[in-house]
Amino acid sequence: MPKRILFVCLGNICRSPAAEGVFRTLAPQVETDSAGTGGWHVGEAPYGPMQNAALARGYDLSDLRARQFTADDFSLFDLIIAMDSQNLSDIEAQRPRANQTPVHLFTDYASRPDTDHVPDPYYARDFDGALDLIENAARGLCNSL
Repeated sequence: MPKRILFVCLGNICRSPAAEGVFRTLAPQVETDSAGTGGWHVGEAPYGPMQNAALARGYDLSDLRARQFTADDFSLFDLIIAMDSQNLSDIEAQRPRANQTPVHLFTDYASRPDTDHVPDPYYARDFDGALDLIENAARGLCNSL
């Protein structure tokens, strides 16, 4: 069973902190973190509308701060979860030679993966829709452990 899981999206202010917040509620025994492939928001709290949508469902994201994914994360985590295929590609581009840390799409764990990505609510403005999919995939990930 993975002891440390990293959730990764683009800016680390919407999808990946929400995924971390949901998953740590479901599996508090697993250490979690989140990161973004881009560094625009390093040090910032999750985006206000995402925090509000998550809090309405009982997930407090206020203690999280954005950070950028680095190649060192491959050795720090047992499993890396990408929110979409571009994030997955950007993560794999930093994989150290011979590293075997698994990287999967979060939607691979959804009960009915009718999409291959968690839509970015920063652009789509559908925070509840993103949280619906995040909760579904988080339950699937928990069940797979």
